[in-house]
Amino acid sequence: MSNWILDKDHSEVEFRVKHMMISNIKGQFQEFDITLNVPNNDLTNASAEAVINTASVDTKNSQRDDHLRNADFFDSEKFPKITFKSTKFEKVDDEDYKLTGDLTIQDTTKSIVLNVEYGGIAADPWGNQKAGFSFNGKIKRSEFGLTWNAALETGGVMVSDEVRINGEIQFVVK
Repeated sequence: MSNWILDKDHSEVEFRVKHMMISNIKGQFQEFDITLNVPNNDLTNASAEAVINTASVDTKNSQRDDHLRNADFFDSEKFPKITFKSTKFEKVDDEDYKLTGDLTIQDTTKSIVLNVEYGGIAADPWGNQKAGFSFNGKIKRSEFGLTWNAALETGGVMVSDEVRINGEIQFVVK
């Protein structure tokens, strides 16, 4: 089995939600770890696990970040981690995969599907083999108990239920 080690300096996990139903607000998590086990260098047999520190949320607005950390959203003191554990890695074509897995936010676990694009493997200037991936998907935050919202006078709500997640990930291939 080949364990691919996360290159944290060249990886990011982000999210995007509609704010006031008129624009998107982006955020990211500064602290996360992802492990990828790839038996025989065959991604269709790969397994992935991710752990994200909820207190590391960063939307470039400290007041909003504090709100996201409190009980209205992540409740970071009580639930410090978001986890993902893959259950299936399906090849769509030479570059595209579907990654199915169990996402746990707070005490709720749901199966989600992520679209994964495999960028390939290349050697860096120091001789390390690196593998690159992009992923995206979406969830409904209400399905994970994240239901805080505020009604707007013009109709609609402050924060959309749909959350788009995406990432750019690099691994060192061992």
